[in-house]
Amino acid sequence: MEIILKTDIAGLGYKNDIISVKPGYGRNYLIPQGYAVLASESNKKILAENLKQAAHKAEKIKADAEAIAAQIGDTVITIATKAGESGKIFGRVTNTQVSDALAAKGITVDRKKITVGDIKFVGDYTAIIDLHKEVKHELAVKVVAESNEE
Repeated sequence: MEIILKTDIAGLGYKNDIISVKPGYGRNYLIPQGYAVLASESNKKILAENLKQAAHKAEKIKADAEAIAAQIGDTVITIATKAGESGKIFGRVTNTQVSDALAAKGITVDRKKITVGDIKFVGDYTAIIDLHKEVKHELAVKVVAESNEE
């Protein structure tokens, strides 16, 4: 079944994409939740007209995303967390911590656009920032142990 996405859905597609999904997933989840509409001929024509009108806005959004990526550049953020003797950290490093560390450097990125791998040890890692469907940026993340001075 073909549907038109109304919002970005991780692992599936971006807003205004026409994609094929299994009928049950489309009818029972995506369409009732308001995430998609059926890709009928009339809906495809409406989508084409909307995309034509929004083309210049899309260019500005993409340019803004590229500007944020350039602002981040080769920035390396350091996150201090509690860790054991072997370097294994307690808990985990989350996308919220990465977002907060970027905000401390004056760069605002929504935490939902940051993907952090499974970080379990102190060391150097890479986080992916999905700024736009055509603009993805890698961010170096350095995880260090907090000093236990009291």
